[in-house]
Amino acid sequence: MLAKRIIPCLDVKDGRVVKGTNFEGLRDMADPVEMARFYNESGADELVFYDITASVEGRNLFTDILRRVASEIFIPLTVGGGIRTLDDFDRVLKCGADKVSVNSGAIADPSIIAAAAKKYGDQCVVLSMDVKRVDGQFRLFAKGGREDTGIDAMEWAVRGVNDGAGEIVLNSIDTDGVKQGFDLEMLDALAQRVRVPIIASGGAGKMEDFAELFTHPGIDAGLAASIFHTHQVDIQELKRYLRAQGVEMRI
Repeated sequence: MLAKRIIPCLDVKDGRVVKGTNFEGLRDMADPVEMARFYNESGADELVFYDITASVEGRNLFTDILRRVASEIFIPLTVGGGIRTLDDFDRVLKCGADKVSVNSGAIADPSIIAAAAKKYGDQCVVLSMDVKRVDGQFRLFAKGGREDTGIDAMEWAVRGVNDGAGEIVLNSIDTDGVKQGFDLEMLDALAQRVRVPIIASGGAGKMEDFAELFTHPGIDAGLAASIFHTHQVDIQELKRYLRAQGVEMRI
C-alpha cells in the first residue's frame, strides 16, 4: 500500500505567504523561504508553492522567490500560478520545481496539458482545480476562484486526466479556510471519475480531519496551509497519529 502524503501549501502574494477563508480576506503569514525551510525539516512529504495572483494579474510567476524556496528544500516541490505556456513550465522547472500545477492556464488553453505531458511526462503535470457548488453542480472556477467558468468540474477532471495530467489537486472553495473538515462529498465524486492520485485541499482543521479523509478510497494526500503555518497541527505529530490509526505514513 502506498503511503499517504501530508503536503503544506505556501500561497504567495507580493513575496509573502498569505491565507484567507473561502479564497477571500487574505492576511499576511510569513516569509516563504523561512517557511519552506521549516517544512523541509518538519517532515512534510512535499511542498506546494502557489503564486496566487499571477493569473488574475496576467503576469508570470515570481521566479526569484521560487529559486530561493527550491534551494532550501529536499522534498518534492509543486509550483503553480500564471502557468499558461510550455515556456512557463520550462521556466519553473529550471528554478527547481519537480512538478508544475496548471489551473487557469489550462482553462484558457486545454491543449497545454497534453503538450506538457508529452514533453515532460505525466508525473510532472498537476491539474489544480478550484471548485464550488453552483446550482447543485460542482463548478470549475478560474483566476484564483474569482470567475465561474460554467464548466462541470468532474467532466473537466476526466478530460485533464485523459490528456495526460498525472495528479489532481482539488481545492474546495466551499471549505477553504473554514477548518471544519475536507469536502468529502466533492472528493468522493472525483475519486469515482479518475484513477490518478488526488490531493485534497481545503477545510483541514484538526488531525482527525486527515484521519477521516484517508478512510475515503482514492485520496492520496491531504494539503493544508493555515493549521500548519500557525502550528495548530505539527506534521510529525500528525503522521504519528495517523500511523496509530492504521494509515500508512512515511515518518
